[in-house]
Amino acid sequence: MVSLNNQIADYVLGLPRNAKRTIAIFCDLSLCLICVILAFYLRLDQLVPFEKPLISSVLISIFFALPIFWLMGLYRTIFRYSGFSIVLSVFMSVLVYGSLYFCVITLYRIEGVPRSIGIIQPMLLFFLVSGSRLLIKFSVGKINKKKKIKSSKVTLIYGCGSAGRQLASSLENNFEFKLVGFLDDDKKLHNQVLEGHTIFAPDKLEELIQSKSVELVLLALPSINRFKRNQILKKIRKFNLVVQTLPTISEILDGRITVSDIKELDINDILNRESVPPKKNLLLKNIDNKVVMVTGAGGSIGSEICRQIIRANPKTLILCELNEFSLYKIHEELKLQDLKFPIVPILINIQDYKKIDKIIKIFGVNTIYHSAAYKHVPLVEENICEGVMNNVFSTFSIAECAIKRSVSNFVLISSDKAVRPTNVMGATKRLSELCVQAIYDHYKNNLTNMAIVRFGNVLESSGSVIPKFKKQIKQGGPVTLTHKDVTRYFMTVTEAAQLVIQAGAMSKMCDVFVLDMGDSVKIKDLIHRIINLSGFSIKDQDNKDGDIEIKIIGLRPGEKLFEELLLGDNPQPTEHDKIKKAQDPFVPLSKLEKILNDLKINCLEYRVEKVKDILSSIVDTYKSDFEIVDHIYVEKLKLKNKNK
Repeated sequence: MVSLNNQIADYVLGLPRNAKRTIAIFCDLSLCLICVILAFYLRLDQLVPFEKPLISSVLISIFFALPIFWLMGLYRTIFRYSGFSIVLSVFMSVLVYGSLYFCVITLYRIEGVPRSIGIIQPMLLFFLVSGSRLLIKFSVGKINKKKKIKSSKVTLIYGCGSAGRQLASSLENNFEFKLVGFLDDDKKLHNQVLEGHTIFAPDKLEELIQSKSVELVLLALPSINRFKRNQILKKIRKFNLVVQTLPTISEILDGRITVSDIKELDINDILNRESVPPKKNLLLKNIDNKVVMVTGAGGSIGSEICRQIIRANPKTLILCELNEFSLYKIHEELKLQDLKFPIVPILINIQDYKKIDKIIKIFGVNTIYHSAAYKHVPLVEENICEGVMNNVFSTFSIAECAIKRSVSNFVLISSDKAVRPTNVMGATKRLSELCVQAIYDHYKNNLTNMAIVRFGNVLESSGSVIPKFKKQIKQGGPVTLTHKDVTRYFMTVTEAAQLVIQAGAMSKMCDVFVLDMGDSVKIKDLIHRIINLSGFSIKDQDNKDGDIEIKIIGLRPGEKLFEELLLGDNPQPTEHDKIKKAQDPFVPLSKLEKILNDLKINCLEYRVEKVKDILSSIVDTYKSDFEIVDHIYVEKLKLKNKNK
């Protein structure tokens, strides 16, 4: 019998929304009839025949009740999630209904109908309608509770503020979570009851894990600072619990927290660092009411720059991209924002000087953010000539066009790998910087401000290590690490985009800008944090029964143990506290052009060894101890040896 009830409940809950609404309307229609019959019985102490007085009273009840209930929103309410608030909704609806019913039955009078029916029937209707809603809620809730016991994660909510309370209400009807209590640092709240659950002190966590088999902690602390948040995470980490979080206050736009807001830990929770806040005046300076061009607009950095630009009200935004799908994707995303200025998608290879020049001239471009480049170290190392052509010569073309067409602002997006590079990608980025510096120096007294922006690894970009580590953890490991001592600087894609825009606004003499990113992060420590906060333990010699193993695979060709952001040791402050600038040495354009001509010839003829030699000669800090792994070079070498 219980199983049959569960099946019926599941069937009804699985019906389309309109079908369930129709059932509710039919139930209320039946209750109108029942309440009229009961009202007559209570008034006359006998059941009356189904004749004109009774029929008239029923029809009037239905005529008033169903439209009023519809307009008052009773049929938009999801009963099983409504709680006792539904009683208030029913009361207000029946109050309006009862007033009209009273006027017709009691004041206007219907022949054969006692006047007291106008009072008794609405009272009965209130109790039966509200009772029917509560019956559905608790019947379904009881069934859901039994299901939750079998399949849910045993959960604690950390935080008893409004976010925690709202989250607890949302969890009540969710199969995925079984809430067993709250944690809070406020001693006054300990052992109190909230939403039917006890509030515990955080130092009771180990005891709760053992007694209640807790698996998951949900952080409902959207407004606390990063330092306090990291202290809490440090406490939880040692227990190998899964930790998930709610959005920050700035992300909660409608003031309502639900289960759908729960997400994996924020990147900054894993990195243990604060984001760098932008300055609004710098974000607006080179964009507001200006024609702005972004190259590589479909890439990770380029697309985020575009998202930041549309908030600053440009006159026109031009998206330049070689990859058709990437261009389509970012263009479609931006079109959905209902913008008041045009967005122009252009398929183009940035190495095409004539076409770039034509676009700048026709559209009257004021600001250029040059993001187009090949950025993946191993891929560029395996495709050396194409990496050089795309990164170096596209930069030279667009920088020269910008300065000859008197574009007001030009920003080159570089990389920390350009500082004392050990790989081809880093060498090409440093050579790109030299191109911009040489062009700026050659065309003196020009109207173009130029800037070079360097930053570390961007977390949400394609090929970022953290999504890769998370995927490996979900697959059960091992998590691959190139070297136990490798360190990196990290920043979010939003920070990177905002740095680019703000740096461009501060540039006066083709400065190199870098973000103060704090201390570099040891990748091994980063992996440990991700594994622990995912609810797993590390498998190693000290813990052979652990969950996830870390496997050292060795440095890849061109990879460094640590990255740097500056060539020199004397960075200068700017008007932004977290942005520094420097003046790095460069090569005059007259000398650089001869080297670039030689480099291009060797790239086109695919002389990989010669290309690397030229890079080493012009980028004097470039040192590579790795064998050449370029695919075409390696294959040609195999054929050459085979034919000997």
